[in-house]
Amino acid sequence: MNDILTPPQGKTLVLNAADNIAVALANLDVGTETAQGVSIVRRVPRGHKFATRPIGAGEAVVKFGQIIGFASEAIVPGDWVHEHNCGMGGPDGTLTHDYAFAEGAVPVDFLPPAQRATFQGYKRANGTVGTRNYIGILTSVNCSATVAKFVADAVNRSGLLEDYPEIDGVVPFVHGTGCGMESRGEGFDILKRTQWGYTSNPNLGAALLVGLGCEVFQIGRMKELYGIEEGETFQTMTIQERGGTRRMIEWGVEKVKEMLPIAAAARRETVDASHLTLALQCGGSDGYSGITANPALGVAADILVRNGGTAILSETPEIYGAEHLLTRRAASRDVGEKLIERIHWWEDYTRRNRGEMNNNPSPGNKLGGLTTILEKSLGAAAKGGTTPLTAVYEYAEKVTEKGFVFMDTPGFDPVSATGQVAGGANILAFTTGRGSAYGCKPVPSIKLATNSDMYQRMTEDMDINCGDIVEGVSIEAKGQEIFDLMLRVASGEETKSEALGYGDNEFVPWQVGAVM
Repeated sequence: MNDILTPPQGKTLVLNAADNIAVALANLDVGTETAQGVSIVRRVPRGHKFATRPIGAGEAVVKFGQIIGFASEAIVPGDWVHEHNCGMGGPDGTLTHDYAFAEGAVPVDFLPPAQRATFQGYKRANGTVGTRNYIGILTSVNCSATVAKFVADAVNRSGLLEDYPEIDGVVPFVHGTGCGMESRGEGFDILKRTQWGYTSNPNLGAALLVGLGCEVFQIGRMKELYGIEEGETFQTMTIQERGGTRRMIEWGVEKVKEMLPIAAAARRETVDASHLTLALQCGGSDGYSGITANPALGVAADILVRNGGTAILSETPEIYGAEHLLTRRAASRDVGEKLIERIHWWEDYTRRNRGEMNNNPSPGNKLGGLTTILEKSLGAAAKGGTTPLTAVYEYAEKVTEKGFVFMDTPGFDPVSATGQVAGGANILAFTTGRGSAYGCKPVPSIKLATNSDMYQRMTEDMDINCGDIVEGVSIEAKGQEIFDLMLRVASGEETKSEALGYGDNEFVPWQVGAVM
């Protein structure tokens, strides 16, 4: 799907022999003669599409060799193809796919352990490996968020961390829920998994969990459910039990002081890349995303899988319309059917909330050249590379399978990444065409620019420019560049988002269900 049929010829690009559109690599004015032998009849913005042959009303519009929509009116060669003449549904308003479960899965050529790439990570007692070494302060409910922030601020400003260079910081993970909700069911289960997933993420050397005391989300219930015992690196307390805000802050600061030397005793050691769990994200996508950064990240994901590691694709609304490509790669029919179950859940979820799946792409996506969710999804799915889909997980569920896996999450980046980190991700790669501002403590976030113009404007935010793929750099070479940076970042190299201080406000658990 991601093979570029013809290399860039001046200002245009064809992606697949079956396509009836081409992509503009620069603004194309009326009268511009293109390499495809057509003359532009309506101005085409950079990153957008134009017809290379006549497309009749109701006929499929094809990009990447796949259907991205249907012409809502007749389109002549050289005309701009976008929302004004391309819609989601076919002649009967529907689009169906042949899922061909597990028919296209190709075995992975795994590297022997002795040949695997390595990085410098923090070994944890449970066998996981961290790429960072934070102390986290989590909250059971919004009512304890202020206390958590005060505790973290007090420690971070005290100068104590200067004596502990192995500690990356103290981070409050606060949220707006935990009460006013059912004490059972989907929403409660999601919050439980998210809280324990962060507490046990290998990038935390120690953690506190603080609550109010009377909330629906009871800390004691979570500890009982997961068999959690408190110790030197995990402590809990509630404001009501402690005797008020001031006493709770004092308790929290003292507990962090006790944890600092314990967490700081960790040292980076050489481990192989099988200990990396990569969260795959994209945000602020544009017409270049599916051509440059996403397929390049897919190559990096394939390299990681060959090294025994794990790559997590998510954002279910943003693989909608491309799920048939993933079901073909499923390791078994059961894995493929579980993915389709989640697709059907989303169709019902949006219907119940009087929405539709094509509400995504966002306005920014459309300005960047993406017309329908089908087009966006085909580009987004490219982040997952080519290896078999070994498992499908629910939101914030602990990821235990190696290889390429899928986690059901919303498309909203902070919510999606929160689920991936709760699942065990210890590094994240984020592609963007519009220039998303994002960080993800306790997990380092590598930012990949899809086009050179944005990269040059936002070079302080972007770690790698993938826009040079349309200038002749191969997708394979760019994928190797991304993988090499992943190893350096996993070993402690600072990302651009970390240098800017991002990551304190991106803990956003998915809230599903009624607010009571």
